[in-house]
Amino acid sequence: MKKKNRVRRSEEFQKIIHKGKKHVCHQYVLYMMPKAEMESRIGISLSKKIGNAVERNRIKRQVRMMCQDLIPFNTCQYDFVIIIRFGYRNNSYDTNKNSLEKLCRKATIL
Repeated sequence: MKKKNRVRRSEEFQKIIHKGKKHVCHQYVLYMMPKAEMESRIGISLSKKIGNAVERNRIKRQVRMMCQDLIPFNTCQYDFVIIIRFGYRNNSYDTNKNSLEKLCRKATIL
């Protein structure tokens, strides 16, 4: 995923979380907010309660790859924030990817 497609600043995260629409499943909380520009962006967050720094970074890399496969960044006009919940660790990569895909379908992204 390109860096221009990432939400990086704390203010941007807060704006999307407070003004965006919320969708929830066991592993994720997805916030999405419409925007004027054509290219969408995504921000990923998870609690320090989930593993150590190495494990949190591994999880973020995995979710970035899932999003790259699932979300059409060029045609979607949304900013996204994905908050990873504790249930993520208990499942396999494929199960988590299927869960994210179902959540995206529920949010009518796909």
